[in-house]
Amino acid sequence: MRKNKLLYKPMPHTTTSTRSIKAQEVSHSWHLVDMEGKTLGRETTHVSTLLQGKEKRNYAPYIDNGDHVVVINASKVSVTGKKLADKEYDTYSGYPGGRRTVSLGQALLRDSRKVIRYAVSGMLPKNKLRDVRLSRLHIYEGSEHPHTEVTSK
Repeated sequence: MRKNKLLYKPMPHTTTSTRSIKAQEVSHSWHLVDMEGKTLGRETTHVSTLLQGKEKRNYAPYIDNGDHVVVINASKVSVTGKKLADKEYDTYSGYPGGRRTVSLGQALLRDSRKVIRYAVSGMLPKNKLRDVRLSRLHIYEGSEHPHTEVTSK
């Protein structure tokens, strides 16, 4: 038995696609993160989220929509457990005997800014936007910084 063509008329085509943001519409705001007494891993996840722009309504992973982040008091960051002695950063030159290890405690004493930058870098996606996002990360060991347009977050 044939079905009546009038009863099965197709619906008109409507789209419900989301409008993607354009590069000219992107605005980068500024955020201030104070690391004094805060845990390294928990705060760096917050910083990486701000750098990617994931908290914004118009987030897309292929658009550089993140904000500038100013981190102050980097030398006063804390870690939990025995990480100061047990956690190590490795570098290898490629030559025999060229492996160097530095504990987290030694790295924090040398330059705490590098520790935070390395932690945030590891949390960002490994793509062409990574270096651009890291360039918007400004880390200072003390509480003084030259950025005047920063809002506290």
